[in-house]
Amino acid sequence: MARRRAGALFDLCAGFVYSQILLACVRLKLLDELARGPVSADELAARLALPAESMRLLLEAAVALELAQPRSGGRYGLGLLGAELFGNPSVAALIEHHAIVYQDLRDPVALLRGEVGNRQLTGYWPYVNAETPAALSGEQVAPYTQLMSASQPMIAQHVLHAYSFRSHRCLLDVGGGNGAFVSAVAAQAPELRCMLFDLPAVAEHARARFAANGLAERATAYGGSFLTDPLPQGADVISLVRVIHDHDDEAVLTLLRAARAALPPDGTLVIAEPMLEGRGAETFGAAYFAFYLLAMGSGKPRSFARISEMLVETGFCGIKLLPSTMPLVTSVILARTTPTLC
Repeated sequence: MARRRAGALFDLCAGFVYSQILLACVRLKLLDELARGPVSADELAARLALPAESMRLLLEAAVALELAQPRSGGRYGLGLLGAELFGNPSVAALIEHHAIVYQDLRDPVALLRGEVGNRQLTGYWPYVNAETPAALSGEQVAPYTQLMSASQPMIAQHVLHAYSFRSHRCLLDVGGGNGAFVSAVAAQAPELRCMLFDLPAVAEHARARFAANGLAERATAYGGSFLTDPLPQGADVISLVRVIHDHDDEAVLTLLRAARAALPPDGTLVIAEPMLEGRGAETFGAAYFAFYLLAMGSGKPRSFARISEMLVETGFCGIKLLPSTMPLVTSVILARTTPTLC
């Protein structure tokens, strides 16, 4: 027990170094090379333009972190975690994004005291401090839209495993980015009509995606801000996919009221969120997301109980937490609009 605790404590101390080893593997595309088949350190050094000693150093570190694995003849292949990460653009994009996050967390005490100015994350998510978010340009929204697009397929997989949209007539995805989630739902439910609502510059990206995916006749993207503009009418189900946690309480209540007003009497609200207290996701919610959102300057991780309170306050009922295959990635909450159906 003492050894286990000492090991866990050391892992906490060394976590930043581990993350930088991971970043090096991603940036060098080391896992792509290992996935091609067992290869020697010297061959990898030549392919990746690294000194041989540096290549061996990185490989041994990757082996220790289970990203790589020794093979016969002094060669290396994918390790268990390397195989999990390989070909997963969602996680790879997040690892690259952390280079920005770490700049804001460089002095965590100053961050906690509110003494960090010019935060990188605040600039990365420009709608946080924008006086008129709907006026943001395509150039301003492009970086975070691309990041969300990379992560959405993984999120959509878990949401669609927890809930099927096939019984609905029309979906409105609020804060839907470039339409990655709507596209995934549309593939699962071919009879479903779809709408997306996001900032005007983001909605332009969604229109292009719908056209490229052959969904232009079924999916419509609307531009606006849910803080000031009414949501489009006509949907019997509204989805909020990773939208609530990065907004403060007042903004969340505004959004939920807008969703309630846009839904019919038999309407359904689907919320997909990383949450506090999710089984197997305790540290991710209370530690990772809490500090990420603090640096971002908006939002906070919330428990199912707190989100339920906000839903009741804004007129929803029949609230339940659906079983999730991986709460670490997202949890799914269902709510209804009609008391008689709850």
